[in-house]
Amino acid sequence: MASLYYIAMETYESVIMKKKIFNAVKYISFLSVGIFLVWWSLRQIPDDKWGEFKTAFSTANYWLMLPVFLILSASHVLRAIRWRMLMYPLGYRPSFANTFFAVMIGYLVNLAIPRLGEVMKCTILAKYDHVPAEKLVGTIVAERAFDLLCLLLVFIAAFALQYDVIGDFGLNLLRKAFLGKSGTFDTTKFAIVAAILLIIIIAVWQLLKRYDQIKIVHRLHDILTGVWQGLVSVKDLKHKWGFIFCSIGIWGLYLLGTWVGFYGTVGTSGLPFQVAVSGLAFASIGMIVSPGGIGAYAVFLAKILQRNGVDYELGLANGTIQWFAQFLIIVIVGFISLGLLPLFNKKTGTDETTPINPQ
Repeated sequence: MASLYYIAMETYESVIMKKKIFNAVKYISFLSVGIFLVWWSLRQIPDDKWGEFKTAFSTANYWLMLPVFLILSASHVLRAIRWRMLMYPLGYRPSFANTFFAVMIGYLVNLAIPRLGEVMKCTILAKYDHVPAEKLVGTIVAERAFDLLCLLLVFIAAFALQYDVIGDFGLNLLRKAFLGKSGTFDTTKFAIVAAILLIIIIAVWQLLKRYDQIKIVHRLHDILTGVWQGLVSVKDLKHKWGFIFCSIGIWGLYLLGTWVGFYGTVGTSGLPFQVAVSGLAFASIGMIVSPGGIGAYAVFLAKILQRNGVDYELGLANGTIQWFAQFLIIVIVGFISLGLLPLFNKKTGTDETTPINPQ
C-alpha cells in the first residue's frame, strides 16, 4: 500500500510539473512573439528616420494620458457592471466592488501569464462572494463571445468607412489566416480542422456519458454545465438593454480613447475619428497575439496609420505610447485593487465563512 501511495504521489507531482512546464513554455512563446515584434518594428525604421521617431517621443503630450486613463478606466467599470449582470440569472449578486477588483486583478495577472487572469477572477468571487467558479466560467465565455461580436462590428465599420484605405491590408491578413498558398480557399485545411473539432466533441461527450462516476470526469461535467448555464443566462437577463448599453459603451470608450490618443504625438494629432475605428480594429489583433499586446499593438496601429498618410515611425511612436498608457492603467489600478480587495471585505465583514444568499 505504501508503495502504491508513493507511486500515486510521484505521478501527481509529475502531472503538476508537466502542467507548469507547459504553462511556462506557452507564456515564453507568446512573450517571444511580442519581443520579436518589438525588434522587428524597430528594424522597419530607416536610419534617416530615427531622429523623427525620437522626436515624436520627446515632443509627445503626455498630459493626454490623464483623459485616456479616465476613459479606459470607465470602460473597465462598465465591464464589471456587465459581468455582474450575467450573474443575476444564475441567482447571484456579488458586490460591485468585488467584481471590479476581480476584473482589474484579472487584467494584472494576464500581463504575467496569459489567460490565468480569467481563473483569478473566478477565484476571487468564489472566495469573497461565494459564486461557484464553474458557473462563472460560463459568464466569462459569454462575455468573450459578445466582445468578439463587438470586435466584428468594429471591423465591419472600419471596412465601411475606410475600405479604400485599409481594404488590401485586411484582405492580406485574411488570406494568410484562412487561404492556401495559391490564394484560394483551402478546403483540405478546413476539413482537417472541422474533423479534429468533431472528434474532440464526440470524445468528450462519450467520456462524460460513460465515466461520470469518476471524480475528475464528474468535475469536468460540472464545469461544462456551468459554461452552458453561463452562455444561456444571457437570454434570461432582465436588463437586456442595460447589457447591450454596457457592451456598446465599453467599445465606444475604447474608440474614444484611441482617438484622443492620436492627439498625443505630432503627426497623428487631428486624425479623423474613422481612423480610430480602423486603428482599434486591427490593434485589437495585437492584443491577442502577444501578452498584453506588447509589440504587436503598436505595430498594427502603426500599419493602419501609415495607410492614412502618417509616417511609419510616427505611427509606431504613437502606438507605443497608447499601448503604454493601457499597460499603466492595468498596473496602477490592478495593484490598487489587489490592496483594496481584502480591506474592503474585512470592513464589510464578507469572508469565506459569511454566506451570501443568492437573490
